[in-house]
Amino acid sequence: MRIEVLGKGAVDLADGARYGDLVEKLALADVLAVAVGDRILELFRPVEAGQVRLLTFADPDGRRVFRHTAAHVLAQAVKRLYPEAKLAIGPPTEDGFFYDILFADPIGPADLARIGEEMEQVVAEDHPLQRQEISREEALADFQRADEPFKLQLIEALPQDALITTYSQGEFTDLCRGPHLVRTGLIKALRLTSVAGAYFRGNDQGPMLQRVYGTAFPTVEELERHFFLIEEAKRRDHRRLGPELDLFSFHDVAPGFAFWHAKGLILYETLVAFSHSLQQPLGYQEVSTPWIFKTELWETSGHAAHFKDNMFLMEAEDEAFGVKPMNCPGHCLLFKEATRSYRELPLRYAEYGPLTRRERSGTLHGLLRVRGMHQDDTHTFLAPEQIEQVVTEALGLVDAIYQTFAMPIEIHFSTRPEDHMGEEALWDRAESALEAVLQAGGRPYVTDPGEGAFYGPKLDFVATDALGRRWQVATIQLDFQLPIRFDLHYIDREGKEKTPVMVHHAIMGSLERFIGVLVEHFAGAFPLWLAPIQVRVLPISEKEHQAAKELAATLRLDGVRAEVDDRNEKVGWRIRAAEQDKVPYVAVIGQREVEAKTASVRERGGRDLGALGHEAFARKLKDHIAARWPGPGHLVDPAD
Repeated sequence: MRIEVLGKGAVDLADGARYGDLVEKLALADVLAVAVGDRILELFRPVEAGQVRLLTFADPDGRRVFRHTAAHVLAQAVKRLYPEAKLAIGPPTEDGFFYDILFADPIGPADLARIGEEMEQVVAEDHPLQRQEISREEALADFQRADEPFKLQLIEALPQDALITTYSQGEFTDLCRGPHLVRTGLIKALRLTSVAGAYFRGNDQGPMLQRVYGTAFPTVEELERHFFLIEEAKRRDHRRLGPELDLFSFHDVAPGFAFWHAKGLILYETLVAFSHSLQQPLGYQEVSTPWIFKTELWETSGHAAHFKDNMFLMEAEDEAFGVKPMNCPGHCLLFKEATRSYRELPLRYAEYGPLTRRERSGTLHGLLRVRGMHQDDTHTFLAPEQIEQVVTEALGLVDAIYQTFAMPIEIHFSTRPEDHMGEEALWDRAESALEAVLQAGGRPYVTDPGEGAFYGPKLDFVATDALGRRWQVATIQLDFQLPIRFDLHYIDREGKEKTPVMVHHAIMGSLERFIGVLVEHFAGAFPLWLAPIQVRVLPISEKEHQAAKELAATLRLDGVRAEVDDRNEKVGWRIRAAEQDKVPYVAVIGQREVEAKTASVRERGGRDLGALGHEAFARKLKDHIAARWPGPGHLVDPAD
């Protein structure tokens, strides 16, 4: 038997071989399961026809298999310690697993250690997992005999012709679709984390179960790093750092809307200026459109039918209005104001104005989920033959921004949703055109079926931050629908009317969300060019106040954001305060520095750069800010 293994080529196996034989032949110790088409199969399953993808813990599907088995280990340990406990469901999650259980007497956090110890015993026993296909009648009889009422409810809810499987490990058998590891001993590191209340299948009329959470990894080192990253994420939480660094705040009277402090607004405006610097050379015209429109506009655009629940609506003088959630309809009106020639295309509009989304109060989360936002929002009107050019330019903008912030990106190609508008043929054209640009550029991507906008397919970009967390950020959308709905035209080379195509893109996306991500990515310690305050000048005593002010003024003339801290505190205290405020540079001035017209410069993190002349210091800062130097400062270039 010959099978094709993705990334490994063709492999010959004996008839009747199992996937474990394949893994053994390839001498790969870290493979946990395999994917054949859209099915995930255990290594003890017989080899089937079809291309095989090998799954390790590095693969999301591999992690789910690993942690699904850990959930069964939890259930087995619980049944050993609490035989009267009734099991409900135990799935893997993105970061671990849980199991919903009805205990005779509720357990608390103190009980988790005891359960965890028993789980480690189950792992040490290294039980092989066995899969059984059983009839509905057998399943009902087995779990009736085991006195597992929740399992019986799950079986009864299955379609009559459903395939029913159980998995056994040692003395424990559970109703489960799988897939699983081949044995429990592969789980080298696990930890239970918390316990909370949960209703079975969300039915609040039923008994309250307890949801026991945990996580598992192939090694102790990975487990420890996981919990280190959790603590680091708490330390970096933008909701804590934002107010601490005097960037932004929130108030109950305006839920979901940020109050930008002076330093936060500098950060915001610096990012907008960065966007301008990239887009203006490409010919983007910055415009501003109203933020409230009559509902007839939203009916024309399709938002009234497809996006109404996400909009703030109001009435005034017996007329209905909607606050804009996006800029595209307004930009369509701008395009329509004049007769357009093919010579004007691509015609690019950019707008950074306010937008609102009616997010539910329970979903609001600092800057990451808001009701009031601003985007680096653009709409380009173009001829169909210009799609590759415009989308390729937009991809270049994505590269420029996320490379600047050292955030790797992954592209997701999102296709038509069920709730879409327009003809299928136009959707086919749009999807084919967008995918062709990716393929022509040799850009790898993941397809997300049904995740496109209601008016067109899109490319969504997922960035990875310094902690390895993934954030959905930029989007590029190809739209054949809105130009038709707004009856937009241009005159082509032959003097005929043609309908343009639109490309929507927001490269940073919501600036509020993007800043929240950056605060956590940099832990508030922004690179020099982005830091709200770039230099803090500290006079040692009152005698140096004037010299400190003069240095700050010199730096500001060169475009450096500098301030003086002349508080009546010891200089060491003020240096520590600057470090806490994450200021990239501190310039200390005493009598010696006044006489030499220098400053003693310290870099954030404690590196002492020694004495620098005022003009040389200003020049180096100016050069590094202009180049958007990626580090905290590093005024001494590696080349030096």
